[in-house]
Amino acid sequence: MNIDIKKCTLEDLYTLQEISSETFNETFKHQNSPGNMKVYLEKAFNPKQLEKELSNLSSSFFYLYTNGELAGYLKVNVNEAQSEKMGEDSLEVERIYIRSKFQKLGIGKHLMNKGIEIAVEQNKKNIWLGVWEKNENAIAFYKKIGFVQTGAHTFYMGDEKQTDFIMTKKLVLTEE
Repeated sequence: MNIDIKKCTLEDLYTLQEISSETFNETFKHQNSPGNMKVYLEKAFNPKQLEKELSNLSSSFFYLYTNGELAGYLKVNVNEAQSEKMGEDSLEVERIYIRSKFQKLGIGKHLMNKGIEIAVEQNKKNIWLGVWEKNENAIAFYKKIGFVQTGAHTFYMGDEKQTDFIMTKKLVLTEE
């Protein structure tokens, strides 16, 4: 399997919108009402919102291609772009979204490694993420690679209040 990771730019806006809506819908439509899914997808992944996120210098998006086919993407945030105030020593992995046909192939680990690589390059001490308490596969994956639950925050899916676990991994930085 040939893996290629490429940074996203504003030119990728509509492809990003498409893969974001597709992967989020595939993952969560079975556990949420159609109305709440529609409201969330329209709010989170409309072109204006994604353009704002792509233009934020404290956020970065990366596509992952498998054998030339777009399989998923990563979004990381630092500084004020983080969805929680975790401080300058932290990097947030806000999204690891993988198309369903590419799940269970180890692609998530490649994207997480990219996030860790960025955090280390920027001398961050922690990497963290929010994961829905009912997303058992993702929670198991994060625990397996060294994340621990350190808190929780509220996430709104349309009008439904949900709980995301905050999971954190301490990074070991080597002295130059």
